[in-house]
Amino acid sequence: MTWDDLDAHLDRVPGTVSAYVGRPDAPPTWTRHPDAAHYAASTMKVAVLAALHRAADAGTLDLDAPVPVVNEFDSAQPGAPRFSCAQHYDNDDAVWDRLGGTASLRWLADRMIVRSSNLATNLVIGHVGLPAVAEVWARTGARTSVTGRGIEDFAAREAGITNTVTAADLAALLGALATGADTPGRLASRAGCTAMLDVLIAQEHREDLAAGLPEGTRIAHKSGWVSGVRHGAGLVLPDDAPPYLITVCTTTDLAGGDDEVEDDACRLLAHISAQVWAARHQL
Repeated sequence: MTWDDLDAHLDRVPGTVSAYVGRPDAPPTWTRHPDAAHYAASTMKVAVLAALHRAADAGTLDLDAPVPVVNEFDSAQPGAPRFSCAQHYDNDDAVWDRLGGTASLRWLADRMIVRSSNLATNLVIGHVGLPAVAEVWARTGARTSVTGRGIEDFAAREAGITNTVTAADLAALLGALATGADTPGRLASRAGCTAMLDVLIAQEHREDLAAGLPEGTRIAHKSGWVSGVRHGAGLVLPDDAPPYLITVCTTTDLAGGDDEVEDDACRLLAHISAQVWAARHQL
């Protein structure tokens, strides 16, 4: 395989496929529409995770302190009523089981990534604030990506407030976690970066990028999907080669995207991941 071959294959996909591949803290080996904007889906949860750890590093939040588990949140649209999440649209009943009780921010952050819980995400955003998430994107050098609202904030969505990512920006965010620093200054403490990577490695949704890797290969990653959108952003940690970044964002007409079945979009991401794995020594 050559990168031109992979581009030619992706040229036949109906829609936009963006990608970024390379070593952390180094120029990319291969990109494809790396700055094209896509609806973020759940990949924005990595920036929320980083904002939480930055607040913990600053001493403004205690990750292990219990916080109320509620289902009512302030809209990002000024003057709009508060909004709630729908349980049937979530991926993690464990958070809903604690509704009306308490949970630690650390546990909620874990569920936000490992099971991609929407309720946990909105709870974490409620404590860190959207400006703190914006600061994460700014400090990693993001040029396009923005987290403008919580999940299921329909009033904000109707007002044009959205969540957007690019393949390049997601790679920069994961690269900052991989190197333990950003420019200028550090994204989070080295301990915080390590903790975040551990959570991303534990992610249970493994039907896209991870599916293209040999069994047992470690990957710190986050996927995101809604109808017509499937993204995967990961730091692959081979035993026989240096770590590498792979981010793939797809806004396409491929089948699936609303559930966890191994659909055409998942297979496309797995195919790209497998091709990059085969070239890992040349990155």
